[in-house]
Amino acid sequence: MKRRVDCYFAKNQIKEIDYRDTVLLSRYLTSWGRIKTAKESNTSSGAQRRLAKAIKRARYLGLIAYSR
Repeated sequence: MKRRVDCYFAKNQIKEIDYRDTVLLSRYLTSWGRIKTAKESNTSSGAQRRLAKAIKRARYLGLIAYSR
């Protein structure tokens, strides 16, 4: 039985996740700076992959710290 996903990105019809939106990306990070799992953040699998890529880009460019 599949779990029901109330994905924030699907609800708001967000196709691309912007790596420059650090406020949105920080919602999906733990207090230690790790990326939350799809179950914790209630995102679909496709959105979770796009989210992880955006967070990693923001980290690389120094917009988000690697750890806290």
